Amino acid sequence: MTQTQNELLIADLQKLLGYTFKNQKLLELACIHKSFGNENRASKAIAEKDNERLEFLGDAVLDLVISEYLLETYPNNNEGILSKLRASLVNEKTLSKLATELNLGHFLKLGKGEHQTGGREKESILASFFEAIIAAMYMDGGLEVSRQFIHTIFKDFIEQGLTSNDEIADFKTLLQEVSQARFKVAPKYEVLSTTGPDHEKIFEVRLSIQDTEYAIATGKNKKQAEQKAAAMTLKILQ
Repeated sequence: MTQTQNELLIADLQKLLGYTFKNQKLLELACIHKSFGNENRASKAIAEKDNERLEFLGDAVLDLVISEYLLETYPNNNEGILSKLRASLVNEKTLSKLATELNLGHFLKLGKGEHQTGGREKESILASFFEAIIAAMYMDGGLEVSRQFIHTIFKDFIEQGLTSNDEIADFKTLLQEVSQARFKVAPKYEVLSTTGPDHEKIFEVRLSIQDTEYAIATGKNKKQAEQKAAAMTLKILQ
């Protein structure tokens, strides 16, 4: 890759992220997977050989920002529930899905072997790359810059609980614990309607507790609709 091609890639990545780096070397480093770094040890253009140290920092920044968000959003939930909720949002599958949706794999610098074995689609590599980018943003612009990016990119996951393979973060279990503690009963889920062709069905589900309706949500299957309704109800109960 020529210097011009690299500059164009970095410029495109910054547009995608919605942030212009003051120190673009940080973003360039975030793009270097260890397989590429190992093959280019002698390159004077690489201050550090790969993004693993950035990945370490990005993981901590991500945990901090998501923990902060959950504390503010669910002030009445205990540490156990908050930990489960954070784990359902911050994991390899979620991060790799986010990276895939942003097409971040296109910007990765991989070694020849890793490239040939589909490294740009591997969950572990994409998740680590995502964390490295968060760290680069944190080091370049501070906590507020990385916080805004995380809030924006995690919006749907936080609100709907979607994970990387269309499974759902377990808001139903969290709501079950809250409902049993507060009302001594379990939530009730009722399918109101099913519309659309077989391959694109939309399920509409109503959630109630003690005959009080809290949420109506839709999803492409019953489980997804129920989990969305549970997430909405958890917010209401705060």
